[in-house]
Amino acid sequence: MSTHAVRAEGLQKRYGEKHALAGFDLEVRPGTVHGLLGPNGAGKTTAVRILSTLVALDGGRATVAGIDVRQDPRAVRARIGLTGQYAAVDEVLTGRQNLEMFGRLFHLGGRGARRRATELLERFDLAEAADRGVGKYSGGMRRRLDLAASMILTPDVLFLDEPTTGLDPRSRGEVWDSVRRLVSDGTTVLLTTQYLEEADKLASRITVIDRGRAIADDTPDGLKDTVGGDRIEVVVAEPAQLAHAAGVVARVSAGEPETDPNERRVHAPVVDRVAALTEVARTLQDDGVQVEDIGLRRPSLDDVFLRLTGQRAEEPQAAADPAHRTDDPKGTARR
Repeated sequence: MSTHAVRAEGLQKRYGEKHALAGFDLEVRPGTVHGLLGPNGAGKTTAVRILSTLVALDGGRATVAGIDVRQDPRAVRARIGLTGQYAAVDEVLTGRQNLEMFGRLFHLGGRGARRRATELLERFDLAEAADRGVGKYSGGMRRRLDLAASMILTPDVLFLDEPTTGLDPRSRGEVWDSVRRLVSDGTTVLLTTQYLEEADKLASRITVIDRGRAIADDTPDGLKDTVGGDRIEVVVAEPAQLAHAAGVVARVSAGEPETDPNERRVHAPVVDRVAALTEVARTLQDDGVQVEDIGLRRPSLDDVFLRLTGQRAEEPQAAADPAHRTDDPKGTARR
């Protein structure tokens, strides 16, 4: 168990007749960002709440930082941090006052809390706004302050449950930079997210969960390889030319081309990517086929998600994760 920052074996959790987790397995290596992806209702938040000792498991075993979550939950809480979807900071207080308050709650004392607040404000690029009311912070600044509050006692493992929900791209990038700095300093991060780009950019390994079970676990590139290699893609200007373009693509493809008449698009897997692109472009030009777009495309995590779960990431399932309650007072779940 000590070789893993987080390990779960056969986790079970039921809510009435619903199995939120039905034998969930997970292994997270120390000093990494590990992504946990899945549709709404798949069990992501339930897993995080069990691992962070907020919810009791019904079966299986889990350790965090080498400590059994069932046998010694207090010791686990002393080694972790948790940041959920919504910032648990007081908007009336300043950024500095928020962090000093958390420091005092963690028994650092007045001087220790002030010192730690100053360190974290510098670390999360909030020093210039330290004495400004949090109500005047941008969304990205609030999330960085929330992360800073989770780091008051420098946790071994930080659980981030959809931390950039609702943020604009710039604010999301600011949070990503903060997460990278945390990992470079030795913190292990378990990240649940529905932003596939977020998992692709941050996580060194990803577990896909669906219906309470892990259905895939690999690096981002490894997951993409399960869908297939490079694909050539052509969009023609005229619908009548789509069939001819498909025939040209078929000559260089490693599989049967697929067409989309509505988008006037044909695509197919290829082995020699550059040679295939060159051949198709030259042939279509020689044949007088007008092309709106042509290029090579690697499979995306969205393709992986669709293949594994039967839906795209932005298409939530009707069933909600029973443990995913947005009215939960996250501020009580720091440790």
